[in-house]
Amino acid sequence: MFWSIVLLALRAIRRNILRSSLTILGIVIGVASVITMVTIGAGATTKVTADVATLGTNLVEVMPGQGPRPGGARESAAMFKIEDAEAIAREVSGLLAVAPVATRTMQAISGSANWSTTVTGSTNAYLQTRNWPLASGHEFADSDLRAGSAQCILGATVRRELFGSQDPVGVTIRLQKLSCQVIGVLAKKGQTSFGMDQDDMILVPLRMLQRRIAGNTDVGAISVSARHGVSTEKVQRDIERLLRERRRITPGKDDDFHVLNMQQLVSMLAGTNRVLTALLGAVATVSLLVGGIGIMNIMLVSVTERTREIGIRLAIGALEREVLMQFLVEAVVLSSLGGLVGIGLGLAAAAAGAIVLEVPFIFNPGIVVVAFVFSATVGIVFGFFPARQAARLDPIQALRYE
Repeated sequence: MFWSIVLLALRAIRRNILRSSLTILGIVIGVASVITMVTIGAGATTKVTADVATLGTNLVEVMPGQGPRPGGARESAAMFKIEDAEAIAREVSGLLAVAPVATRTMQAISGSANWSTTVTGSTNAYLQTRNWPLASGHEFADSDLRAGSAQCILGATVRRELFGSQDPVGVTIRLQKLSCQVIGVLAKKGQTSFGMDQDDMILVPLRMLQRRIAGNTDVGAISVSARHGVSTEKVQRDIERLLRERRRITPGKDDDFHVLNMQQLVSMLAGTNRVLTALLGAVATVSLLVGGIGIMNIMLVSVTERTREIGIRLAIGALEREVLMQFLVEAVVLSSLGGLVGIGLGLAAAAAGAIVLEVPFIFNPGIVVVAFVFSATVGIVFGFFPARQAARLDPIQALRYE
C-alpha cells in the first residue's frame, strides 16, 4: 500500500516537472547553504588551529607593554633584558625552553640578489619553542652565542630569494653592511591564516644583533614553551607573578607587559569560527522555511486542481487517511528530492570553496544527515495542512467541482 502511494506521488510530481522543480528550489538552496557554510567553517577552524600550532608547542609569548589598546594604540613600557629570560627559565617550573627575542627589519644581500626580511636575534631555544627543525646545516655553538659571532640561519623564503635552489650553507651574505656566514637553513613552515610568511626571516645570535645591529641590550619578547602535560595557564600565571616582582609593580597597578597564551588564542579563534558558522547556518535555514512555505502553497494549488480526482477516489471507497497519506507523501518526496539535490550541490560548493580559500575539506556526515532529515521534516510540517484539506473534501461537492 505504501509503495503504491509513493508511486502515485511520483507520477503526480512528474506530470508537473517544471512546477515541482521550482517548488523545491528553496529547499535546495537552504540545504546547500547549510552544508556549505558548516563544512567550510569546520575547515577554517581546523586550519586556524593548525596554523597557530605551527607557531610552537605549548607556546607562551611575553611582550612589554599592555598590548593593543582601544583604537589600536599601544602603551610604551621598558623593554626586557636577557636576565628576565634567565629568571623565567630558572624560577618557573614545567618549562621546556625559554628564548629571549629581538628583531630588526634589514636588507639581506648575496651577490646581485637582495631581499628585505626580518632578522631575529635569539638562541637555539627559539627553534625549540617553535618546534622548528633545520632542513640543512647546524645550530649555533654555545661559544658563538656567547661571543655574538656573525652567523645566521636562513628561513626558506630568504634562501629561495637569495640562492634559488642552491644550498647556501657556508656562504657569506651581508645584512646591510654586516657580513654574516650562513650555517643552516630552516625547514619550510609556510604562511599562517593571518597571511604571515613564517619562512621570511633570518635567525642570528641574540648578542650579535644587540651589539652589531641594534646597539643596545634590549629584548623585545620572550618565547616560552611549556613541557607536555603542563598547563600553559599555570605557566602564564607564574610568569606574570615573577615579572611583576622583577619590574617592581606594586599591588593594584596594571602590568606593563602582557603574556599571550597560544592555547587560549586557539580556543578563542576556534570559538569565534564556530559562532560565525552557526550564525551563517541559521541564516541559511531561513531558505528551508521559505522552501517549506513554497511547498505548502503548491500543494494547496494541487488540491484545488485535483478536486474531481479526489472526489472520485473518495466516492469509490478510498479512506480519508489514504488521501491524506497520498498528498503528504507528495510533499515529503518533493522536499526529500530537494534535500538530496541540495546535499550534492552543498558538498560540491564546499569542496570548491575549500580549494579557493585554501582550507581543508572536512566532510561531516552528521550535518548531511541533519540537513536531509530537516528537509523531509519541512515536507511533513508544511504538507500536512494541504493533505488534510484534501482528505476532508466532501465527495459530492468534489465531484460537482468544475
